[in-house]
Amino acid sequence: MSGLIGKKIGMTSLYDAEGNLLGCTVVEAGPNVVTQVKTMEKDGYQAVQLSYGERREKNTPAAAMGHFKKAKTTPKVKTHEFKEFEQEFQLGDTVDMDIFEEGSYIAVTSTSKGKGFQGVVKRHGFSGVGESTHGQHDRSRAPGSLGGSSTPSRVFKGLRMAGRTGGDRITTENLRVVKIDKEKNLMVVHGSIPGPKGGYVILWK
Repeated sequence: MSGLIGKKIGMTSLYDAEGNLLGCTVVEAGPNVVTQVKTMEKDGYQAVQLSYGERREKNTPAAAMGHFKKAKTTPKVKTHEFKEFEQEFQLGDTVDMDIFEEGSYIAVTSTSKGKGFQGVVKRHGFSGVGESTHGQHDRSRAPGSLGGSSTPSRVFKGLRMAGRTGGDRITTENLRVVKIDKEKNLMVVHGSIPGPKGGYVILWK
């Protein structure tokens, strides 16, 4: 699949042709720089590596600096490989939003917001024990029974329990491109995208 690397700017709302109010996400899509072209002869597969986002040289490892200098570009924050492009690229070429069209549907991959260690009510939507009778004390957000005593004498794997929440790689599909502003490199898609403002996202065509 072909695509671009972008950055989530925030959310807004737009009216469509029928007058419906649409909740939309604004994404800064590109321009991306081709920092590596992988071929079947050298690498065993074909792919194009794109890079996006400015990075300070003093915060860039020496090996990465050599990689970007070979493509004659400045250090970048995010790199990703795409295996299918209609046209051929050379090292240092620029890829912009021309590969997307208004009205088309795309998929977006991003990392959701991390929420730290959470209990079962927030993590899984449990209602808690709830009742205050029968001598219960401070059990309103407790998970309840977890396992048997003599049989099976353990807690089964996969039980929905407390733990770290968020920070997962999520792909949201079938997001419609509502508007494209090529001058500002902005794309507006109908729907929500996981992750914080300023987070890097991957747009799949």
